[in-house]
Amino acid sequence: MGWRRWAAGVVGAAGAAALVLAVVLATAAGGSNGGYTVRAIFDDAGNLIPGENVKIDGVKVGTVSSVTPTPGAKAAVVINIENPGFEDFREDASCTIRLQALIGEKYVDCLPTQPRVEGTPLPPPLRKIPNGREGAGQYLLSVHHTSSPVDVDLLGDIQRLPERQRFTLILNELGAGLAGRGSDLNEVVKRANPALRELDKVLKILADENHVLAKLAVDSDKALAPFARVRGQVADFVEQGNKVAQAGAATRGSLARNLELFPPFLERLGPALERIQRFAEQTTPTFTDLKAAAPGIDKTFTSIPAFSQSSEKFFTNLGKTAKVSGPALNAFRPLLKQLSALGNGALPFTKNFAELLTSLRETGGLERIMDFIFLGTGSANGYDSLGHFLRVEAAANVCIGYEVKLSAKANCRRKTFNNSGSESEASAARAAAASSSSGEGTPSVLIARTLAVMKGATPAQAIAKYPGPVTSTGEVSAAGLASGSTATTAPVGGSTSGTTYYTPSGEGAEAGGLLLNYLLGSE
Repeated sequence: MGWRRWAAGVVGAAGAAALVLAVVLATAAGGSNGGYTVRAIFDDAGNLIPGENVKIDGVKVGTVSSVTPTPGAKAAVVINIENPGFEDFREDASCTIRLQALIGEKYVDCLPTQPRVEGTPLPPPLRKIPNGREGAGQYLLSVHHTSSPVDVDLLGDIQRLPERQRFTLILNELGAGLAGRGSDLNEVVKRANPALRELDKVLKILADENHVLAKLAVDSDKALAPFARVRGQVADFVEQGNKVAQAGAATRGSLARNLELFPPFLERLGPALERIQRFAEQTTPTFTDLKAAAPGIDKTFTSIPAFSQSSEKFFTNLGKTAKVSGPALNAFRPLLKQLSALGNGALPFTKNFAELLTSLRETGGLERIMDFIFLGTGSANGYDSLGHFLRVEAAANVCIGYEVKLSAKANCRRKTFNNSGSESEASAARAAAASSSSGEGTPSVLIARTLAVMKGATPAQAIAKYPGPVTSTGEVSAAGLASGSTATTAPVGGSTSGTTYYTPSGEGAEAGGLLLNYLLGSE
């Protein structure tokens, strides 16, 4: 009898559900009312009615528009997302029907996409239902991404009957409802409990990573093997750590004081580390050079033992030499005393000689002596178109004495350039003529002509006054001077020589040119 009453109640409930379904279908006619609409397929949507809330992480983002059955004995729940910030459901989205109150009111809890590591690309968005099919234009969320757990009130209803009757009902209804639907039951169980579904995902991930896990186990075994071999030391380490912890607990006041002083220490440590950094930057070149010199330094220290062995023999021989040279050095002491006396006696001379050298250095005496030697050499050694000649000839031997004697008739005030004839000029001319007539050679004629030019004669007058043979170069020069040819520059000593001399061009400048050749050489 009780069973019949229960069956009658079930039939009444089914009739009420059919009535509600009709109302829902009438309400849902015409589709959604705009916005972002998702059509979620559930295995069971009992007690879920239009107008219920749709939440994401406890925040209301929309409402349920309609609940309709599908040809596959499923429930199609159309939800309208009103918050624009959540209008982006992806293919891995999920929705669950949950109990909102104890009186049986439900709501839909959704997750637009699954959590993932930052930077991981998002899955594609939900697929839109094409035209011509039920729910066209809506975004379809398949039954594989939804779940409808068994509510607590249904479990409570079962507890009203005695246990034997409840167990009988459960077996009968389950047997009748699940006959031949093992695969459907499996999917329903998975979707009814999200924990089982997540566990299945975890097991799948572990199965995919079985090689990695196996390698992890092998590597862990390798890593733990050394610890196993020294487990005694590890145990001792733990024991000593316990003692350290006990000592720290006994001195917790000091530790607290250390922790209190640690922030000021860090404040002072910052500038110190900055100074250390600057020091490191400044010493980097030094250590770089030291690194380059390290092989040489290493070689030096490596060679020190051999050097020490070699120097040992040297010092041994030096000791033997010292034994031999010791008496000689002692015998040298009287000589040192005599050298000391000699040094004391030579002190005035060395002092004066030092002052002389100092004076020469400070006053430029050495430079003046070198100037005297240079200028004196230039005064005694002349240079003309033919080459070098001596202006002064010194004749001295053991048989000749040097004496300065002025004649009373000598005219010491005579000028170098004197056009009036004199006895000395006539003597020079006679000597030149005699030399020319006697065939003593060209140099005497050339010197006579030069002396005549020095007296004021022109080159033409000198040539006419002192005729005679000369070298080809002299003849050409004289001929050029006599004819008044233009100035030419010819090499001295032949055409291949690099030295040149200057031949004056005008008759008025001929005397000065020969005079310069006489005094300064070729210039």
